[in-house]
Amino acid sequence: MPVPMDDLPGFLHGVAPILDRWGYLAVGAVIGVESFGVPAPGQTIMMAAAVYAGTGRLNVFAVGVIAFAAAVLGDNIGYWIGKRGGRKAVNRFGKYILITPKRLEKAEQFFAKRGSKVVVVARFVEGLRQLNGVIAGLTNMPWRKFMLYNAIGAALWCGWWTTVSYLLGTRIVEVVDHMHRYKWLAIAAVGIAVAAYAGLHMRHIRSRRARAAVEREESRVG
Repeated sequence: MPVPMDDLPGFLHGVAPILDRWGYLAVGAVIGVESFGVPAPGQTIMMAAAVYAGTGRLNVFAVGVIAFAAAVLGDNIGYWIGKRGGRKAVNRFGKYILITPKRLEKAEQFFAKRGSKVVVVARFVEGLRQLNGVIAGLTNMPWRKFMLYNAIGAALWCGWWTTVSYLLGTRIVEVVDHMHRYKWLAIAAVGIAVAAYAGLHMRHIRSRRARAAVEREESRVG
């Protein structure tokens, strides 16, 4: 268990008490519950634990392994929550949060085509990280496929943040603060890229339908 540390700056300071008291157990518990949908500072406590490891209070490899195991386990719990009870909840309450059966069907189709990429990237996105497993289960993504890509995403997420936090120490707060300053620019850039892709995709679909209509008309006339 780490020796209490009073100089964790910025957003890391909030998780210091629980980390001081429970050590590795806090890392596993907080990341685990966050991963099946409970709002919790999983990424923050992992970063703080890695900072502790840089001062010798914890072992960085243990932090990474525990964080990875908790993330994978939590996401799998979320997956089965979505798989077993999610559809019933959507059918009953979805209309109140604008999730209709038709939209759910579209989400299932999207996951069928691009679900693996979403599962990997979701680990790095606040909000998606907490609901990643639930959504995958809700949309009937095959469990083995989810398990594989979820593990890949968790490994990348844990490996990145534990390594960077361990190497930078408390300076990681400055890095994250700078990232937050440009967050909306990054989101806007991604939004523009997605909109452009969607526009080109729809244009391609319309063009293909128009060609098919012309071919049908020509075959009918011929």
